[in-house]
Amino acid sequence: MLDPIIIGQADGPTSLFLAGKLGGGWINIFGLCMVIAILIPNIIYAVKFRDGQNKCTNKGMNIIEQIGRYACMILLVLNIGKEEFGFFSPDIFVVHLVGNILLLLVYWVMWMLYFVKQAGWKSMVLATVPVVIFLLNGITLQHVPLVIAAVVFGVGHIYVTWQNTKSMV
Repeated sequence: MLDPIIIGQADGPTSLFLAGKLGGGWINIFGLCMVIAILIPNIIYAVKFRDGQNKCTNKGMNIIEQIGRYACMILLVLNIGKEEFGFFSPDIFVVHLVGNILLLLVYWVMWMLYFVKQAGWKSMVLATVPVVIFLLNGITLQHVPLVIAAVVFGVGHIYVTWQNTKSMV
């Protein structure tokens, strides 16, 4: 019987995961789950407020926001530009996992509060948290294209959201 490979005090599948040898083909399942979890409240909002309009008149920033948004989602879900996803240490893995869970909880709680009563500050939190989620994933996975896309998305999304919150009282 072979002894398990020990990496970072972990054995078996965890060692392989931590060593970045998981592979996984084209799809990052955890990334797919994160994107779905981010999109669910947005879809509910779009259905509930069908008549909502984008008040940002800066076409360039609207385009930057959309490019960044879709690039982040695609790069988080599809293993494009990254041969293997993995973590250099168990600590990075913990930061990745716990950070994503906490940020997603904050995001969902803010959406619940936003559905109860809309406010500009809540809109800004809802604009910022997904950017931080994409940045966290890009940094912990050492996925440079995702980090770049997250910065582009952040610039566009926060600007557009700020323009839309100006009319909120």
